[in-house]
Amino acid sequence: MRLALVTGATGGLGRAVAHRLAADGMTVAVNDRAAGPELDRLAEDVGGLTAPADVSDPDAVREMVADVTRRAGTEIAVLVANAAYMTMAPLAEHDLDDWWRIVDTDLGGAFSCVQAVVPGMRALGEGRIVLVSSEWGVIGWPEATAYSAAKAGLIALTKTLGRELGPDGIGVNAITPSVIDTPQLAVDARAAGVSLEEIRERYAERVPLGRVATPEEVAASVAFLADARLSALVGQVLHIDGGTTRSRV
Repeated sequence: MRLALVTGATGGLGRAVAHRLAADGMTVAVNDRAAGPELDRLAEDVGGLTAPADVSDPDAVREMVADVTRRAGTEIAVLVANAAYMTMAPLAEHDLDDWWRIVDTDLGGAFSCVQAVVPGMRALGEGRIVLVSSEWGVIGWPEATAYSAAKAGLIALTKTLGRELGPDGIGVNAITPSVIDTPQLAVDARAAGVSLEEIRERYAERVPLGRVATPEEVAASVAFLADARLSALVGQVLHIDGGTTRSRV
């Protein structure tokens, strides 16, 4: 049995990833900021475990990982660091506490999760870590300075940990999705002052594929990177974006 931990699992992408990894035969621990009926239902649906914790709190992350491994009876072999928080505001107007909450959740949370699972992966002799970055971490985005900066940090973290953890048999890679058809689109729509359907159409217009990605498509890329047989794939960033970034670094 391979044990996987998916953070931010009750969101659109996290939910799809949890279902995909469970379908691939893994036992999946699903994380959200707090325990609740939605998290319980998701764990039941995937035949896994609940793992409530605010990933921006390093102590809570360590306790979560210890609890999950104790209940599962094995170490975590796959980590999908997907938890994210985002608000949008012009740089000069962005509340400082909120700005740092984004960075502490999106970048700091991933760091804390990696730090917590690495000892167990070393004990197993293998591990796969997938950091969920964003296209905005590659190209930037107006009024999303904290989010874009945090997601860019995940790319640098991926490349650095690919070098640092590769010799331990732990493969660290990242994905940089463009727009995904999840509830996150509602945040963008509110910021733009338009309807959900209109923001979906606006984004689709700039995608060479002609549409935004589905959560299941992105989850398939995560499952690919979580495959233990891909041991030589380390420190790489997959652009799951319908062709919007192409060869840009």
